[in-house]
Amino acid sequence: MDRTERSTPAGAAEARGVEQSQGILGASPKMQRIFRLITRVALTDSTVLITGESGTGKELVARSLHLQSRRSGGPFVAVNLGAIPDTLVESELFGYMRGAFTGAAAERRGLIEEADGGSLFLDEVGDMPLAAQVKLLRTLESNEVRRLGDNATRIVDVRFLAATNRDLQADVAAGRFREDLFYRLNVVPIDLPPLRERREDIGLLASYFLERSAARAQRDGLAFSPEARVLLERYDWPGNVRELENAVEHAVAVGEGARILPSDLPPSLRAPRLLARDASPSRPVADEVRRGGGEPRDSWSLADVEREHIVRVLRRHHGNSTVAARQLGISRTTLWRKLRAYGIPRSAAE
Repeated sequence: MDRTERSTPAGAAEARGVEQSQGILGASPKMQRIFRLITRVALTDSTVLITGESGTGKELVARSLHLQSRRSGGPFVAVNLGAIPDTLVESELFGYMRGAFTGAAAERRGLIEEADGGSLFLDEVGDMPLAAQVKLLRTLESNEVRRLGDNATRIVDVRFLAATNRDLQADVAAGRFREDLFYRLNVVPIDLPPLRERREDIGLLASYFLERSAARAQRDGLAFSPEARVLLERYDWPGNVRELENAVEHAVAVGEGARILPSDLPPSLRAPRLLARDASPSRPVADEVRRGGGEPRDSWSLADVEREHIVRVLRRHHGNSTVAARQLGISRTTLWRKLRAYGIPRSAAE
């Protein structure tokens, strides 16, 4: 895990709403409003909570906030809390003293201290265990850090940026997230729209990613065929901007001519996605068929098959995610992650 990254100030966004240094693009009204909000908020030290589906660019927004701030010469430290075991979150964030626990052979400062003078980006903050939430709240309120096994506190100067694709207010109501911490993080909320809700940006993003991937592959002059562009613009992009970027990189890697053809795009784009993103367990499967209904199953991608099976199992158990996860042979946490990845709304599992 990259613990610290020094950043250099970025230039102002272009008039069309592009921040080339961080790959944030958008000409749609929704993205233009977000760009303006980022520019205003970056000049403050206010805590920002960035929400949105996976792949919408939450970390890019956090980096942009840092690069446009007075802290741009300081460290930008990013940590994905969902990727750290619960038992290690406190030691990673707050550090520890020698002998604080078995295996603590030397003193080590945590990520909060490493971000001193800069910004700390807490990705997947909704996955933070409750014990760590208590300590984080104290740090947010007092600017103090106490390492595990230490009696002394240290003063830090850190701007906190957080992101999640979870509904934190629902987690607060369910007792999974502290209400006081939620309000302390949610000083300035920035909600990123999914790509399907700003379709006017798909062509702009695709062209940007094509130019970048083509340059890396030393294939300058590549362009999309009209048929390929139609496929890109009609697809719903459940993985959002990240999926679009990967799809373009795939096309550049496998394509042979001067134009990107439909056959160069990933199979999931060429075969219609048969299950609508707003599908719920109570809806008949026939209603979940998207455009091109009647596609034979052997044309489906593996992801399509898995997504349909998850929806069917949830419907069979009336949205009981615990029982559904047991039948699927996965943990409830893994099920929630798959729901987010496939764009199945949270209401489908409740």
